[in-house]
Amino acid sequence: MRKPADTAVPILPVIAERWSPRAFDPEKTLTEADLKPLFEAARWAPSSSNTQPWRFVYAFRGEPFFDALVDCAVEGNQPWVRRVSVLAYAVAKLHSDSGRSLWHNRHDTGIALGYLLLQATANGLAVHPFGGFDSDKVIAAANVPEGFEPCTGIGIGFPGDPDMLPERDRLRELGGRERLAVSDFAFHGQWPAA
Repeated sequence: MRKPADTAVPILPVIAERWSPRAFDPEKTLTEADLKPLFEAARWAPSSSNTQPWRFVYAFRGEPFFDALVDCAVEGNQPWVRRVSVLAYAVAKLHSDSGRSLWHNRHDTGIALGYLLLQATANGLAVHPFGGFDSDKVIAAANVPEGFEPCTGIGIGFPGDPDMLPERDRLRELGGRERLAVSDFAFHGQWPAA
């Protein structure tokens, strides 16, 4: 299902096409070869001092580890997360090898995830990043070492039929896309007076 953004000015088509569906085709599966371009795109994201603090842990549907990662998602996300072909979690490194705090770690990890999302969209895949998960469960399930912090869950797969979703999610899936106006977040000069 396509839901291109109704942009105020022209933007790159891959950006206008990217959105976060919950309807994934439970019959279609991805392969490692399908994931390589996504991780390669993330690899080339900008990074402060080239620290590249992002890491991704993932599993394919049908693998035992997949179920462990699904269990890390909050209950409300689990029904649609179970249908993705690949479930991943983006994890950020907290300190450099010399012990310096990587205060930009989530920023850089977010940019890497953004590149992954755009590559996935260009490749015709559906991706839904989500924040509804238990970090401690991700750390335990994925054996994340000390010094790393889970940031985002990522469902990756092929678009599916919205009718398979519970009503609340189906309505959200079929509803329009909305965003703040640019004037609400981009301020020339000073922050506007209240």
